[in-house]
Amino acid sequence: MAEKENRNEIGELKIANDVVGIIAGLAATEIPGVAGMSGGIAGGIAEMLGHRNLAKGVKVEVGEHECVVDLFVIIEYGYHIPEVAEQIQENVKRTIEVMTGLDVQEVNLHVLGVHFPQEKKTEEAPATPAPRRK
Repeated sequence: MAEKENRNEIGELKIANDVVGIIAGLAATEIPGVAGMSGGIAGGIAEMLGHRNLAKGVKVEVGEHECVVDLFVIIEYGYHIPEVAEQIQENVKRTIEVMTGLDVQEVNLHVLGVHFPQEKKTEEAPATPAPRRK
């Protein structure tokens, strides 16, 4: 596992890839228009079982003093995708740099879907009669 390491007189600091991934995922979902992150089938199954993966939809490569982030997102219908993408990239870059001190080289965004709001049913469906017993 690649980690960021800082060595000083007192000791060393190691930041795991998963930590950077969680920071990136949370920073991305703060942006209006982001419906969620896409973690694929395995991530969906884990969420159904009650295990929330905070780094879902995030791939991070951390070097000595820099990192590259790939985000896989789902955008809400009606938002301008290029604008949302730019906001995500800026927020993720800024947040990682402030919290970890890493130099973010790239924030690559992959839009994997569009989330459509559920239509609210105004009329109730007619009740079906119960089957007759003989």
